[in-house]
Amino acid sequence: MFKLQHLIERAETLLARIESHFPPPPLPPDWEKVPAFRWRKRNQQGEFQPVYHPHQIRLQDLQGIDLQKQQIDRNTQQFLQKKPANNVLLWGSRGTGKSSLIKALLNEYADQGLRLVEVEKHDLIDLPDIVEIFYNRPERFIIFCDDLSFEQDDARYKALKSVLDGSISAPPDNVLIYATSNRRHLLPEYMHENMEAQTIEGEIHHGEAVEEKISLSDRFGLWLSFYPFGQHEYLAIVRYWLQELSVTDTESEDVQRAAKQWALKRGSRSGRSAWQFAQDWAGQLGTKAVTDTIPERDSIR
Repeated sequence: MFKLQHLIERAETLLARIESHFPPPPLPPDWEKVPAFRWRKRNQQGEFQPVYHPHQIRLQDLQGIDLQKQQIDRNTQQFLQKKPANNVLLWGSRGTGKSSLIKALLNEYADQGLRLVEVEKHDLIDLPDIVEIFYNRPERFIIFCDDLSFEQDDARYKALKSVLDGSISAPPDNVLIYATSNRRHLLPEYMHENMEAQTIEGEIHHGEAVEEKISLSDRFGLWLSFYPFGQHEYLAIVRYWLQELSVTDTESEDVQRAAKQWALKRGSRSGRSAWQFAQDWAGQLGTKAVTDTIPERDSIR
């Protein structure tokens, strides 16, 4: 009897030592108090990691994309009002505000029950399990997939297709997917694939390879296209950010010349480059940023 008790005590000690090397189970997400989460994997187990300090970019800060802003804002309001709404694909040139627009929606509507869950591309395989958690929740969830692009045989894009439209299980009506990409169809497109297209009675019929690629982006009901800014739009965005950074002289020839040179060196007239120039110019003048209204640096995307 003494030996058995001794063995039990040693086993319990050994188990305690083993358990000390494993992290504690994740706490359940506090959907009521925290508006933004990231899906993260730890020891092959997924969890919702709270984002306590989301970017403070506002809809009014996003200049030169009024049409795209109006369309996604309308779609999001319909979603919050429990009316029919679409999954959204924001595609186009880099630095034109695609990701920032989604972050700004959270700041605009978090107090109305909107929640943002960021899922990175390598975790998209978990999407069916993620959306299952949202059933019967009162909040309205947007799954944010940033900078998506896939290869042809990537299993993760098939998981995304399934959640968008194609699984035997219907997605919950309190979930939408908002994704950004530099590619319209999210997959690489090759010249030789267009050779498979046929013309039948005057209509163009794509080959199987092109049809497969279109089938993914086609599952997004709303497409928003973003294009490089012209010089006039770029300079207007520069003026906006300089004013936000307390620079009073925003119209001088020196400012405009420097802003043009900045864009030329970067090879891009975009909202991101306009913001970066404004940061540099204001810093040289010694102005103080208004930190409660100015977004984080990488939010101008």
